[in-house]
Amino acid sequence: MTDLKDALDRLGAEVVHVGQFDLASVFRERRLRRAQFVQWAEDPRFANVIAHWDIADSLFGGNRFYTETVEIDSSSIRRNPSEPGAVTMIAELSGDAKELMPRQVLRRQIERAAKMGFKVDAAFEFEVILLDEDAQSVRAKGFEGLQKFAPDNKCWSGTTANAEAAFIAAFEAEVLGHDIALHGLGVELGPGCLEGTLAATEGLRAADDAAFFRLAARSFARKHGKTASFMPYLGAEYPGIGGHCCLSLRDAKTGKNLFSSPDGKTNALAGQFIAGMMEIVPQAFAMCTSTVNAYRRLAPGSWAPKSLTWAEHPFTVAVRSAPHAGPSARLEFRVPPADCNTYLTLAMMLGAGLDGIERNLPAPAATLSGGPDHVPEGAQRFPRDLADAADRMADSATVRRIWGDAFTDNFVAACRAEYASLAKAVSAEERARYLEA
Repeated sequence: MTDLKDALDRLGAEVVHVGQFDLASVFRERRLRRAQFVQWAEDPRFANVIAHWDIADSLFGGNRFYTETVEIDSSSIRRNPSEPGAVTMIAELSGDAKELMPRQVLRRQIERAAKMGFKVDAAFEFEVILLDEDAQSVRAKGFEGLQKFAPDNKCWSGTTANAEAAFIAAFEAEVLGHDIALHGLGVELGPGCLEGTLAATEGLRAADDAAFFRLAARSFARKHGKTASFMPYLGAEYPGIGGHCCLSLRDAKTGKNLFSSPDGKTNALAGQFIAGMMEIVPQAFAMCTSTVNAYRRLAPGSWAPKSLTWAEHPFTVAVRSAPHAGPSARLEFRVPPADCNTYLTLAMMLGAGLDGIERNLPAPAATLSGGPDHVPEGAQRFPRDLADAADRMADSATVRRIWGDAFTDNFVAACRAEYASLAKAVSAEERARYLEA
C-alpha cells in the first residue's frame, strides 16, 4: 500500500481510473476519488466477466461470474489528461481468470525472456482513420456514407500536415498527456489517415503505451466531434491500416542490444528469433489478428504481406529486419492489423522468437524479391479467415506448450464466437453483386 500511495502522491492524484484491457482491447475501468480508491485497494476486486465477453459485451464462455481479486500494478500509473488531477492505473485479475488475460499472457513471456538473460524492448506503430462523424451521426447513417476527415490527404502529404497542423498538434498533446512514449504523429496513407509511431520502451510498458494510444485517439476524436477508427479495412475508399510491432532483446546485465552486429547485418541470435516466428506464427496467428474484418486487409492488392517471409529492410515482408551496428537493431513484425490486441501480439512475437532461440533453430533463407502479394515457394500462408486461425490455434501442441491450455482454450472460444457473430452478415457490396444474378 505504501508504494501505491507514493505513486499517487508523485502525480498529485485526486481521481483514479483503474482497470485493464480485455481480450477485445477495451479498457474496462472504475473511476474512483482518491480516498475511495485507497479504501478499495485494501481488498481490490473486479468482475471476472471481462475474461469471457466480446467487444459487444456478449458472453462467449465462462460458467462462474463474480468479483474476482485483482493485483494493482503501481508502476503502471500514468497521467490522465481527461480531467484535473486524474491518473490511470492497471489492476489485473488475479484469481481463476488470471491466466486468461492478455497482460498476464505477455508478462509470462517477458519473465521467460528474463530467465534466459534478456530484457525486452518494443514499440508499436499504428495507422488510424479519422472520420468527420460523431457517435450519433455514424449510427444515424447506419455506418454507411461516412464523411472523411482530410479527404484530400495523400501519403505523407505536406499540404495536409500543414493545413491540419493545429488539430494534429492537439491530438499529439492528448497522447503525451497520457504519458505515452510518442516518437511521432503525422499524416499517412490516404483520406483521413494519420500514423502514430511510438518510442521503444520496456516490453510491458510498450504494450501499455500502445493500448493507451488507441484509447487516447478514440477519446480525443470524440471530444472533437470525430471518430477515430482502427478498423483494419473500412472499404474500397480507404487504405488498409496496420499496427506494426518492433522488438529487440538486450543483455539483462550489460544493457547491450543483442540484435546489433559490428557488420550491420542480421546476426545469429536475430536469425534464431526469426526462425521461431517463421515456424510458430501461422499456428498462433489469431493472437495478433482476432477480428473478422482484419482478414479483409489481407486480401490481394493490399500492402499487407500474405505469407510469412523475412528480409533485411524491405517493407513488403512479414518480418522486416532492421540490422544495425549500434543500439537501434530490431525486428519489425509488419502483419498485425491496427485493431490487434497489443499484449497478445507482443506475446506471440516474443514467445515464438524465444522458442527459436531455445531450440537453436537455423535462420531461414531471406526473401529475395517480390511485393506484398508475392508468396515465395515454401512460405507459410496465413489463415484464410478467423475460423481457420482459431482451428489452427486449437490444434497446435506448440501453441499450448508456449502459451498454455487455459489461455488457448478461452481465446479460441472468443475467436470462434467473433467469427460466428458475422458469419451470416451480408454487405451492400454482396447484394450489388448477387441480387440480380
